[in-house]
Amino acid sequence: MELSTPAILFGSISLLLLTYNNRFTIVVKFIRELYEHKKNFDENQKNYQISILRKRIRIIQRMQICGVIGFILCTGSLFALFFDNQLVGKLFFTGSILCLLISLLLVLWEISLSTKALDIMLNDTTNSKK
Repeated sequence: MELSTPAILFGSISLLLLTYNNRFTIVVKFIRELYEHKKNFDENQKNYQISILRKRIRIIQRMQICGVIGFILCTGSLFALFFDNQLVGKLFFTGSILCLLISLLLVLWEISLSTKALDIMLNDTTNSKK
């Protein structure tokens, strides 16, 4: 395997980590808004929103952890290949790819929870207009 093969992942992993951080920031902002306006929400909807937000935070944390581990393994792959250790380089690179795959699957799960939370808000908006 060429030294440049794992190097290609560095840009992708960095962008993924930036995206995950942005998702986390958005969830934190929404939690703060929910806290500030907690009297405006129906109790059942508020509790459901809070449970979804807790799940989303845990999922985003796992996404970030998988991304960082993937970054570390990719770096290890580069070092191994630099020192002409093909087997270790390939193993680290494979581990890096697997971590990124898990991270992306977690993104899909988090997006589905995000959509559920938006549906709750839209239903509340629709019901309040009636």
